Amino acid sequence: MDTSESSSTTESGAAPDAAAPPRRGWRRWAMDTRPLSIPAYRRLWTSTIVTAVGSQLTAVAVPKQVYDVTHSSAWVGYASLAGLVPMVVFALWGGAVADTVDRRKLLLVTNTGIAVTSLLFWAQAVTGTDSVAVLMVLLACQQALFGLNSPARNASIARLVPAEQLPAAGALGSTVMQTGMVAGPLLAGVLIPVIGLPELYLIDAVALCVTEWAVFRLPALPPLGAAAARRAGVREIAAGFRYISRHKVLLLSFLADIVAMVLGMPRALFPQLAAQTYHSYGEGLALGVLFAGIPVGAVLGGLFSGVFSRARRHGWMVVGAVVGWGVAVAGFGLSRNLWVALAFLAAAGVADMVSMVFRGAILLSAATDEMRGRMQGVFTVVVAGGPRLADVLHGTAGSAFGPRAAVAGGGALVVVVMLALAAAVPALRRYRI
Repeated sequence: MDTSESSSTTESGAAPDAAAPPRRGWRRWAMDTRPLSIPAYRRLWTSTIVTAVGSQLTAVAVPKQVYDVTHSSAWVGYASLAGLVPMVVFALWGGAVADTVDRRKLLLVTNTGIAVTSLLFWAQAVTGTDSVAVLMVLLACQQALFGLNSPARNASIARLVPAEQLPAAGALGSTVMQTGMVAGPLLAGVLIPVIGLPELYLIDAVALCVTEWAVFRLPALPPLGAAAARRAGVREIAAGFRYISRHKVLLLSFLADIVAMVLGMPRALFPQLAAQTYHSYGEGLALGVLFAGIPVGAVLGGLFSGVFSRARRHGWMVVGAVVGWGVAVAGFGLSRNLWVALAFLAAAGVADMVSMVFRGAILLSAATDEMRGRMQGVFTVVVAGGPRLADVLHGTAGSAFGPRAAVAGGGALVVVVMLALAAAVPALRRYRI
């Protein structure tokens, strides 16, 4: 196994399922559920089903409330930025913290903090505070806590699941999150007229209690070796970046996501495409279809992840997935028929799911446990920041060259740049587990 460390059992005591019989018939295609046989991981994953939807309720409620108060889309954008900056800062610091403390305890503290912010969101909404400043402060606090929480949560998985099951665990987790991104906003749209906006925050807070229970039942996850003696500061964060620079497979896994998202994420152009290219289908319908295309494809990719989750050549899977994403995005840019466009976006979603699964597996298997928190902190920043940079790039390119040319050109660039990186740095191509 080409990793920096190896273990014959997981933290939860489950042994790797190396001798599992091959699956036959339709089960070869279905999602690989082996990680769910591990009680600790199963509890953590089950809690994610609830919180994936609950968090999306808040993600809809905050911009809706900001717009209701200000009647300005600009303020909605400013609120998003207010959440992004602390999330980036605290994700980097949180990764260092996760490498020096018991990750279970860190998850308990941060989940409690996020639940409290959801209750405060509910309190200000139900009392009619109507203050954008209060909303932005609460959002900044919530995203800072998320930045502390996410690296610890993701880094913990490698201590619960055998290395060869990490892609399957990644597919299970990503499928739930993508399903939440589809179902959560739809549910919010149905619930707001029925129960009101404040109650969305309350539902999210209750959902977080399920996560607290699941985390409480996890085994202790203290730092290994000498990591407990370190303090989480700027020096440790810098050490994480030096670690990435010295391990090319980790560096390439981050670059692969940056290439795909910055050059190839076309969502900023969806409104213009709906209004100009697909207006004959109805602008509202077209916009909904475009925004749903990638998440729906990702969910389908997760449901049939048995096709790829047992692959051992993780590097080639990342390269192929990013190239497939670029091809699908380019095809979408060239499409004039809405349903053909949806097919290309769904294909891009499948490719994105494959990329997420194997990039996540590489980060967990190629890094030592004392560095996993910091790697996940950087991963959180890349995943959150890449699409936002893409919004600026594609919005500018769409204004200059037209939306379809910008989308197709971005997809083509993804293919060219990813193949060039794979050819220039063989470490990613060669990585396998």
